[in-house]
Amino acid sequence: MAPKDEAELQRMVVTGINYTDGPIAMRYPRGNGVGVPLMEEGWEPIPVGKGEILRSGDDVLLVAYGTMVHQSLQVAELLKEHGIEATVINARFVKPLDTELILPLAQRIGKVVTLEEGCLMGGFGSAVAEALMDNDVVVPIKRFGVPDKLVDHAKPDQSKADLGLTSPQIAEQIRQLFFKVAQPSVVA
Repeated sequence: MAPKDEAELQRMVVTGINYTDGPIAMRYPRGNGVGVPLMEEGWEPIPVGKGEILRSGDDVLLVAYGTMVHQSLQVAELLKEHGIEATVINARFVKPLDTELILPLAQRIGKVVTLEEGCLMGGFGSAVAEALMDNDVVVPIKRFGVPDKLVDHAKPDQSKADLGLTSPQIAEQIRQLFFKVAQPSVVA
């Protein structure tokens, strides 16, 4: 499991403490959180394997994991400026993956984008792609994450920019891939 913010991290700690059916792992990144207030009360466990819908739209499905959840909301706002409405899912878990949530939305919307801060090869996006294939949900999918190559050490924001993982970069790639928008021209 991977939290989208500090408050969800609190709930995931409670989830981990209360989980007795086997081992459980939580992924959290280096750096600072997004700045949401910590919870004073309401520290309820999160149902294991259950994601949440944060935003609804009919044009593209953004399925995000961990720190990329808030960024996927920014991507959705950038897409909205171009008339593209996105559904955003906070997956929370890779295993078990919330296929009851993801599969019907993927089938209905017909375009899927995964966003993760981890490795693409064998990562969250691969798990989503496998779930789609295994359940005969044949839709275009684009995965955003860290490619299988050596990545130079840098601050998280710089690494994301170098890898094409900033919100504007992702939104533009989605527009070009799924909505046939011409690539921006370079003025010399």
